Amino acid sequence: MEHAPSKQRLESEVGVTQTGEGRSLWLSSVSPALGHLVPLVVALVVVTVVWEVWTRVADVPVYIVPGPITVAERLFGDFGFFAGHGVVTLLEALGGFLLGSAVAISAATVMVHSRFLERGLFPLAVLVKVTPMVAVAPLFVIWFGFGFVPIVLVAALITFFSVLVNAMTGLKSVSPGALDFFRSVQASNTEIFFKLRVPSSLPYLFAAFRIAIPLSVIGAFVGEFFGGGRGLGGVIFVAHHNLDMPTSFSAILVLAFMGIGLTIVTSYVERRVLFWHESFVGS
Repeated sequence: MEHAPSKQRLESEVGVTQTGEGRSLWLSSVSPALGHLVPLVVALVVVTVVWEVWTRVADVPVYIVPGPITVAERLFGDFGFFAGHGVVTLLEALGGFLLGSAVAISAATVMVHSRFLERGLFPLAVLVKVTPMVAVAPLFVIWFGFGFVPIVLVAALITFFSVLVNAMTGLKSVSPGALDFFRSVQASNTEIFFKLRVPSSLPYLFAAFRIAIPLSVIGAFVGEFFGGGRGLGGVIFVAHHNLDMPTSFSAILVLAFMGIGLTIVTSYVERRVLFWHESFVGS
């Protein structure tokens, strides 16, 4: 007579099945990330090796181009120094990004609802875009003094235009059918804006954010270069005048990874917010 399987055996089989399913889900989620990460790591390793070999074979002086090992020794030998200045630059970049994005989105909202204001304000925005930041930064230092404010303003200016243009495009890019439906049910302009225009603009806004975030780091660096000794821009300024290339390269490396990290975080937030958008469905 065939006996029914025991409760302990059933629980063991279910546990094994769930473990296998969990492992499969984990592998399916990790595999795409590895597919993007492995080529990047290989490329970085190749570039680093070629760079180090070139500096040794050509006997390049350290005050011209230091090798990766020299840069790594300088960076990790005084990591607290670079981390402290990096945090200052990061806060300035984020402050500029938030300020520039807020002003740009507000201006885009006003211009979308008024053709007269759009024709009057958009040329001024273009003027801000074409003005060289290296010319504006010293003026901000004169007007606002040394410190946090002029650097944040430079970072805000450099991020402003890309967010403005994408915000205007997104707020205007609404489905005509959806707009007619909202009007047919006598929705107010406020309801149309928040329930139709804002969701339609989110893909455009996040595309602008992915451009503006690295630009904010550049803006903070430019502001620091003219505005004092705090932050990585000040570190590079002093190192450049002292021909201290290992310090300069270390600070540049921190800036690069800061921009990459902020871009990755922005892409992650975009994927979480726009999970419903066709560009992420099934990906």
